[in-house]
Amino acid sequence: MAARKSTKKPNVSADELKTYYREMLLIRRFEEKAGQLYGMGLIGGFCHLYIGQEAVVVGLEAAAEEGDKRITSYRDHGHMLACGMDPDGVMAELTGRAGGYSKGKGGSMHMFSKEKHFYGGHGIVGAQVPLGAGLAFADKYKGNGRVTFTYFGDGAANQGQVYEAFNMAALWDLPVIFVIENNQYAMGTSQARSTSTPDIYTRGAAFGIPGEAVDGMNVLSVKEAGERAVAHCRSGKGPYILEVKTYRYRGHSMSDPAKYRTREEVQKMRSERDPIEQVREMLLTGKHATEDDLKAIDKEIKDIVNKSAEFSKESPEPSLDELWTDIYADATQQQSA
Repeated sequence: MAARKSTKKPNVSADELKTYYREMLLIRRFEEKAGQLYGMGLIGGFCHLYIGQEAVVVGLEAAAEEGDKRITSYRDHGHMLACGMDPDGVMAELTGRAGGYSKGKGGSMHMFSKEKHFYGGHGIVGAQVPLGAGLAFADKYKGNGRVTFTYFGDGAANQGQVYEAFNMAALWDLPVIFVIENNQYAMGTSQARSTSTPDIYTRGAAFGIPGEAVDGMNVLSVKEAGERAVAHCRSGKGPYILEVKTYRYRGHSMSDPAKYRTREEVQKMRSERDPIEQVREMLLTGKHATEDDLKAIDKEIKDIVNKSAEFSKESPEPSLDELWTDIYADATQQQSA
């Protein structure tokens, strides 16, 4: 299926626009604060920021329903916040504290929320893709009408297990949306140097999986494409591929100086296609919000993020007993259940 470009005016209310603005701004400010805490030595290990890609998860979450699942790789903080996970718990996990979603044992790349149907945060490139197909298989088996959003990047799209998952998902008509977050660079290698095709979503054609390319810097375009994908999966037609073409402003991780691209390239994207600024402009020019309204939202977000940072600093470190929990299943409890 060819890439679609909508010509109709998006049907979106002022309240929806404000919601998208607020949610994207929360991710942006949260990630900026995480970068600061990393620089202060309060976050250890790996830390991959989502700055620039906010429209992807906010747009797709706008197309999701309660009970739908999501799974992603290590650039995962934005996904957590977009699906409603508490910023306090996310930040506490980043700093390795007991108040975190994985009790401080997972860190940036490995946290989960059963309540919000968020299944990670996975550090192995591409490993989450067959897991996402497995989640969708469970829903197909149960016949509950749920859909799984399985996120991976342009670099992971070259992993063999991705195509094994494509094959099984197509064979069994699994309700899974494979979301390729194409931020143009697989670590430090541009897509043009690492991928043999200009569009990655077309690789699904070999398995009979339809898909499309989407402007990942426009939250309304992402939402519209997400709704098409969700309708396809929920109607029992099997998997769908969305290649969401986005851009990350920061390096691959906090340890990456990103010398493989120019500052001018990044600045051009920031000044011309920033997803948050696009919605801000729509709100102001459409007279859906005033500068004061947006300042109030900005202050609210700043307070939430600062609170999460303080919570993470005040939360205790995990006790030594936690070294032995969540490793083995308790067979006696499972048998009694």
